[in-house]
Amino acid sequence: MRATPSPQTLSDTLLTALAPAVWGTTYIVTTAFLPAGLPFTAALLRTLPAGLLLTLLIRRWPRRAMWGRLAVLSALNIGCFQALLFIAAYRLPGGVAAVMGAIQPLLVMALAWALERRRPAGLAIAASVLGIAGMAALLLSPGAAWDRLGVAAALGGAACMAAGTFLARRWQADVPVLAFTGWQLLAGGLMLAPAAWLADPALPPLGPSQLLGYAYIGLVGTLLAYALWFRGIARLSPVAVSSLGLLSPLVAVLLGWALLGQAMTGWSLAGLLTVLASVLAVQWASRPRAPAPNFSPSTQP
Repeated sequence: MRATPSPQTLSDTLLTALAPAVWGTTYIVTTAFLPAGLPFTAALLRTLPAGLLLTLLIRRWPRRAMWGRLAVLSALNIGCFQALLFIAAYRLPGGVAAVMGAIQPLLVMALAWALERRRPAGLAIAASVLGIAGMAALLLSPGAAWDRLGVAAALGGAACMAAGTFLARRWQADVPVLAFTGWQLLAGGLMLAPAAWLADPALPPLGPSQLLGYAYIGLVGTLLAYALWFRGIARLSPVAVSSLGLLSPLVAVLLGWALLGQAMTGWSLAGLLTVLASVLAVQWASRPRAPAPNFSPSTQP
């Protein structure tokens, strides 16, 4: 008997999907409102204040034995991921970086297979490969540049996020989701501070629109989005969560088409629909299975 997704699983999936959808809006906010040429400063200002705010509000300290794991998760999910993401963004066209990031579900499946001996479903593998192809059709142009360092940074960022997603589920903390999120943002922001200090120029005087832009990516694009993301990791399969990350570039493309008048060709539309089909197929393949009914001899007719 096939299992159907429970209402709780569906609501958890929809809430988790809000996180990459919100991340997709930060592309247009960053380019339209934030000062250019300050990638690490932007990453620092979106993570450190949000982490500090959450830890001060929740005031829950994890057990001492959890600190090492939190440091690893902070580096994977926030510090290293954000740094590599911005390196890739500066050295690659956005489409190439997004296609590299689309391998995350496959990496999570490989980790689950290698470390937990959980063989991935064939449908999930096929759908993830289809998602990469759809992302390439949606975003890649024939003359896309493949800078080696940029590609390495994009692949490294995807590996960091995949490992962070997998380990965050495996190392579930004994603190609430908001505290778990806050400590990772705080520690990850502190890791980004040296890069912002050494690599970026000084922050110029900010106007009202730029202050609002930083407030949006900090409170909505980081605090809210990461809280929903880690909540989803605690409740859903890591493979299902990682596949939802493909929604981020889709939202960015749709906003560019709706608000900036960017062209949407038939080929791009086919790629968009392919990515959506891939995400839905991975969710279906990763859904919880109902236990098989156990009939004892005395209950059989």
